[in-house]
Amino acid sequence: MGTRIGVTLLALAAIVLSTASSAQRQEGSSRLYRWVDKDGVVHYGDSVPPEYANLDRNILNGQGVAVGFEEGEVTPAERAEIARREAEAEAARQAQAEIAQHDRMLLDTYITVADIEDLRDRRLELLESQIKVTELYLNNLRKRLVGLLDEASAFKPYTTNSDAPQIPANLALDVSRTTASINNYEKTLAKTRVDQEALRTMFDGDIARFRQIKGR
Repeated sequence: MGTRIGVTLLALAAIVLSTASSAQRQEGSSRLYRWVDKDGVVHYGDSVPPEYANLDRNILNGQGVAVGFEEGEVTPAERAEIARREAEAEAARQAQAEIAQHDRMLLDTYITVADIEDLRDRRLELLESQIKVTELYLNNLRKRLVGLLDEASAFKPYTTNSDAPQIPANLALDVSRTTASINNYEKTLAKTRVDQEALRTMFDGDIARFRQIKGR
């Protein structure tokens, strides 16, 4: 008896598998695609023509019911747009991460706004000292250059006297070196002043952000 039951079950399984396979073949043979072109015209077909390959489409069964979806091929322009959006999203994530990191630094470093102001004042004071020292060097160099040029005025090419001798090499070198030093110190002074303003702006931003985080 057990053998007859086993044979019966095997027969039923074979019928089920055959029916399922037949249904799948029927469904596959009756698959339709539905897509809309750039003019808004709806199209149907059992395959998508090459000119419409870039369009998204719905997959319909034999009864016209949507059973799936396929994305169209990505065009170079669409690929570029996707890359641009991904780059923007990544930049936004990076910016948020940097803000969060900076916030943690503020909270880990300072307890009160007065702590930030104290560090700001000490850093600005240091730069102010550098500015004063540089200005002192510049004043001395400018005075020295005035003396050198006064001395050089008796020589060519600093005089219009055609009988004047050519400027001595050592004096010409002093004039050249002093002029170059003045230019370098002027650049240093300008950069230090820019750094001073940038530092003040940075601390002002830190103070404002710290107050915002603390809620006061």
